[in-house]
Amino acid sequence: MFRFNRILRRANRERDCQVNTGDLSEQTSPLSNLLCDRCVRSGLGPLAAALIHSAARKRANMRIELLPALTDNYMYLLIDVDSKEAAVVDPVEPIKVVEAVRKHGVKLTTILTTHHHWDHASGNEKMVKLMPGLKVYGGDDRVDAITKKVSHSHNFKLGSLNVKCLFTPCHTTGHICYYVTKENSTEPPAVFTGDTMFVAGCGKFFEGTAEQMYKALIEILGRLPPETRVYCGHEYTVSNLKFARHVEPNNEVIQKKLAWAKEKCSNGEPTIPSTLADEFTFNPFMRVKEKSVQDHVKQTDPIETMRSLRKEKDGFRVPKE
Repeated sequence: MFRFNRILRRANRERDCQVNTGDLSEQTSPLSNLLCDRCVRSGLGPLAAALIHSAARKRANMRIELLPALTDNYMYLLIDVDSKEAAVVDPVEPIKVVEAVRKHGVKLTTILTTHHHWDHASGNEKMVKLMPGLKVYGGDDRVDAITKKVSHSHNFKLGSLNVKCLFTPCHTTGHICYYVTKENSTEPPAVFTGDTMFVAGCGKFFEGTAEQMYKALIEILGRLPPETRVYCGHEYTVSNLKFARHVEPNNEVIQKKLAWAKEKCSNGEPTIPSTLADEFTFNPFMRVKEKSVQDHVKQTDPIETMRSLRKEKDGFRVPKE
C-alpha cells in the first residue's frame, strides 16, 4: 500500500492524467489512448496507464476516485459529472479527501458511512469541521457525526445520481451498502459494500449470523445487475483468493484471478473494482449454492455452507508463497 500511495502521488503530478479507477473501460477513445501513451512516456509505469482520466471518456456520468487509507482501507470520492456534486465513502483520512476534492474542483456535500467501525467512521467528525454543512448518512446511531439515519431502500439524490441504501446487517447490525445509478446512463451501476462484501470474500460476522450474511450477499447484493461494479472497504483480494483456492482447488477462474491479483499487488496497483458477475465465479461466499463449495464443508444447505465457510475462514492461515 505504501508503494501504491507513492505511485498515486506521482500520477497526480502528471497534468494529462486524473487518477480515477472507477472510469476504467475496456473501450477507450483515441484521446484516452493518446493520454495513456503520454503517461507511459513520462515514466509513470503501468498504474498511470491503467488509472485512466475520466475527462477522456465518452458519456461519463459518474466518476469514482479510489483513495487508499491507513494500511489497506479504501475511501471513495463519488462525483456526479453533471452537477460536480460529490460524496465521500468512509473518509477515515479527511485531509486526503479534502485534497482530492480540491483537485477535482467539486462540491462535497455528503458522507456515506457504511458502518461505525473506527477505520471507516472515525474521520467523520473532522470532515464536518473541515467542511461544515456536510450531510452524514449511516444506518447506525454509533456512526460518528451522523445527521441522516437511513434504512433499507431509502433513496436520495447526489446531483443527478440516484443513491439507494441497502441494509446488510451482519458484520455490524447497522451496516449499509450504497447502490448508485443514473437514469439513461450507458455506464454500469456501482455499489459501495464496506465490510459486507470484499473481492472474493465477505466480512466477519461480528454482530450477525450466517442467515443475515446469506441474505446480504445472495438476496440483496446478488440480485443487483451483474455488471454492477463493486467497491469494497479493504484490499484483501490476494488472501481471500488463497482461501477460495483452498475451497475450490480445481476452479480455474480462481487460479487465474489469483495470479492477476498477485501481479496487481506486486505492481502497487489496486484490485478494485470487481463486478457482481465476476464475484459469482470466484467468491466462495457468493457460491454457497455450488456443489463444489458445499462438498468442501460437507454441507448441502447454502446457509449452513455460509456458516461453515466463515468459521473456516476465521481460522485460515494464509500460505506464504
